[in-house]
Amino acid sequence: MKNKISIIIILLSINYAFAQNDSIDSFIESQMTLRKIPGLQLAIVKNNELVKVKSYGLANIEDSIAVDNETVFSINSITKAFVGVSVMQLVEQGKIDLNAEISTYISDLPNTWKSLTLKQLFTHTSGLPHILSDDVGGLISEQGIEASWELAKTLPMSFEPNTKFEYNQLGYALIGMIIDKVSGEPFTDYIIENQFRKVGMKRTEEAGFSNLNNVIPHSARRYTYYYGPNISNIKPAIFPTILQATAGMGSTATEIANWVIALQAGGLLSQQLSLEVLWTPATLTNGKTQGFNDLLNGYALGWPVANRSEHPAAAPAGGNRAAFFVYPNDSLSIVVLTNLMGGLPSKFIDEIAGFYIPEMKVENGFGLPASIKILCKELELKGYEKAISIAEKLQNKEEIKFSEANLNNWGYKLIAINKIEKALEIFKLNVDFFPESGNTFDSLAETYALLGMNSEAIKNYEIALKLNPSNSNAENQIKKFKKSLQN
Repeated sequence: MKNKISIIIILLSINYAFAQNDSIDSFIESQMTLRKIPGLQLAIVKNNELVKVKSYGLANIEDSIAVDNETVFSINSITKAFVGVSVMQLVEQGKIDLNAEISTYISDLPNTWKSLTLKQLFTHTSGLPHILSDDVGGLISEQGIEASWELAKTLPMSFEPNTKFEYNQLGYALIGMIIDKVSGEPFTDYIIENQFRKVGMKRTEEAGFSNLNNVIPHSARRYTYYYGPNISNIKPAIFPTILQATAGMGSTATEIANWVIALQAGGLLSQQLSLEVLWTPATLTNGKTQGFNDLLNGYALGWPVANRSEHPAAAPAGGNRAAFFVYPNDSLSIVVLTNLMGGLPSKFIDEIAGFYIPEMKVENGFGLPASIKILCKELELKGYEKAISIAEKLQNKEEIKFSEANLNNWGYKLIAINKIEKALEIFKLNVDFFPESGNTFDSLAETYALLGMNSEAIKNYEIALKLNPSNSNAENQIKKFKKSLQN
């Protein structure tokens, strides 16, 4: 009897795992459709074991080449996370002090730079001037690396150190120089020897640190919609070697997942405290953390972080196309690599985590303000089509105050997980509560457009434009949809 029960439990577990995987696959495919992502790799680590690896879509649209688990993807600024681990290895060896002045390690620096700390460089709180003229690797001098370096040294500081977060690649160029000096070898060689080879990251080593410049066999092409309405190849740019500590790596989701396993299991850092330091975001002089946005709201040692009370995450992201989240309190890590600049997997990784931790799903109120969580719970029970009447009752009965910004943010979170019909009801609610706001009508119009309801989209864009005559987006959308209706 006991054996039969054990077999039944095993079979139920297998069926649950298959159902869960099918649900994740469906979710990933819906995100790829919504975000127009050509190709994607996924790897999931639970309890320090690789529990799911899957590839989707095309690595190369032109030649109809599918993504597989060995396809290399550009990971851009995720490179910084590997640099952070290298420095923590040197900290454990007693060769680096994160709080020491950088002049301890590098000479011939401007006086305004000498007292900066390595930690300030890492966390983008240094106030250094910029060495890039754009966000695709263009240097501030057309004369090249040396001229740009010398020019940067003459520029004033951007702000007082530790007073704000401002993304800065010059700091990472300096970090690379410090690793070179302290380790006695090029930082790229140090990372290869002390991370790639320890973990067995052969494809990552093959891609090297010039993935953005070189042709890498068996790699995904890079695409974007940033240049216009149609998908394009990303314009080639020569990424200077001085910035290899900031970006340039390529990898696979599987190899990054195995690297995360080794990192948490003591294979790369020997002390648990080192991981805590690695993932602790900088605190500014005002006592707050700051990062890229409301989600990635802090920055640690090469690692952006989702600094929150529930399910915090260390969350490197790169090129608006690759990201992975490590949830230390949940023994869960999720890696998503895409070949679309603008795919923004950081926007939907939390929702993937929700398949393992149900309370993390947006539909269950994760990441929402307390008032929105209460409304969310009611709508999930009674139906989103009743959003206006339920919200009115809650405001009267519970003395809850709904804000335009919170409702709007929730609507877009629902769109991000492809719950567009539910988002529509939330934007209708926002229009009802805030009828004088052009932004509420603009969001409602956008959602009608996503559902192919172009006549309704036009009506709401027209109201948005009337309320805000400077809304050029609404004006352009009205023209576009009216033209499509005439054809």
